[in-house]
Amino acid sequence: MGKYFGTDGVRGVANVELDALLAFKIGAAAAYTLTQEHTGRGKAKLLIGKDTRISSDMLESALVAGICSVGADVELLGVIPTPAIAYLTIKHKADAGIVISASHNSFEYNGIKIFAGTGYKLSDESEAKIEALIDDFDSIPKVSHEKLGCVIKSAIDPVVEYTDHLADTIQGDLSGLRVAIDCANGASSTTITRLLRQLECSADVRFYEPDGININDGCGSTHLGDLKKRVKQGDFDLGVAFDGDADRCLIVDETGEELDGDRIMAVCAARMKKEGRLRGNAFVATILSNMGLHAYAREQGMEIICANVGDRYVLEKMLEGCYVLGGEQSGHVIFLDHASTGDGELTAVQFMHILKESGKKCSEIAAEVVPFPQIMINVKVPNDQKKVIADRTEVKAAIEAAEKELGEGRILVRPSGTEALVRVMVEGKDAAMVDKIAKTVAQTIESIV
Repeated sequence: MGKYFGTDGVRGVANVELDALLAFKIGAAAAYTLTQEHTGRGKAKLLIGKDTRISSDMLESALVAGICSVGADVELLGVIPTPAIAYLTIKHKADAGIVISASHNSFEYNGIKIFAGTGYKLSDESEAKIEALIDDFDSIPKVSHEKLGCVIKSAIDPVVEYTDHLADTIQGDLSGLRVAIDCANGASSTTITRLLRQLECSADVRFYEPDGININDGCGSTHLGDLKKRVKQGDFDLGVAFDGDADRCLIVDETGEELDGDRIMAVCAARMKKEGRLRGNAFVATILSNMGLHAYAREQGMEIICANVGDRYVLEKMLEGCYVLGGEQSGHVIFLDHASTGDGELTAVQFMHILKESGKKCSEIAAEVVPFPQIMINVKVPNDQKKVIADRTEVKAAIEAAEKELGEGRILVRPSGTEALVRVMVEGKDAAMVDKIAKTVAQTIESIV
């Protein structure tokens, strides 16, 4: 993580930590960096999409001003899921795609994510170049006269092109399935209805009326209570909840039980292996992935490659080993044959296709993966302390004592890449012991902050 960029772009409270001036500088620095790499083809072109936060318009305007000030052009695609921007950047040969979103965070936060022309998130090296230019902003040459960039009229229909692409990733349709959908009052509100109509899937879509401040407010992939109740009471085959920018999803089976990214990946990996599509009979997960997932993979003759937390690190491992499936417990799943980044709607389509083809209930196809008891506690820690808190003597002692008490299992204490939090994860065979130990370590951290 750099000075401005975390594991998922630049993020902070809008107009406080991430204000219009910083957005202007990010736009100019990013466009200039890309322009230096863009030779012999005229002006660079960037696509911009956004989620439904009240601050997204402000940040969009600032980004546009910064980009145009260094001589690059912009196409504005409006409210659209993050993975749609990645896909359309590749399809339309743009030099970069930018998404204004803070994903699962509440409305007062916002963020800026940048995709290279390849559709992949920027490398650490490119982010470092942009950060250096932000801090030495006067070194960026400004242009004038005919060299200025402009907002060009877009010929792209992002909703149609993106949903057509998703529908084409499966053979057949999803007729016969009944699904409850939670759009988190976010970006999937613009796309999911058309997508499911194309696939002939019967859907009850809710939380699709954004007002600028209700994104992720008691809904979406971080608040599954309403969806669980709706699925059980409405006799649905499953429920799907997206986060604010729809680059991830979680699934609820017909009994109301949550299927996290680990279990979603396990179902998809097993089917892909059976069909000969799981390259190397392996997939990429993270260090937080449940021990039950590892046990299931071994039983099925599959290997799990572990990456650091963050879908960019998952992708790096996938590219290194030429793997086609990878993801995180949080619901970011990457199907590299179809997408260059995590995609919640793509994940939902792939999972529902497997469900329909199986002829089984959702709970049945996920039953073979038995998760170990695991608990995650988020502890608020100032950003300037979160990276070093685990090295404090008191925390080290608490972790060492906890590991002895836990026995078989593990404890991870790690800083969030997007929030002022330290995450305490404990996993083991005894649920009560796991809960007790996680609370003890979390309280130790709280006591010294």
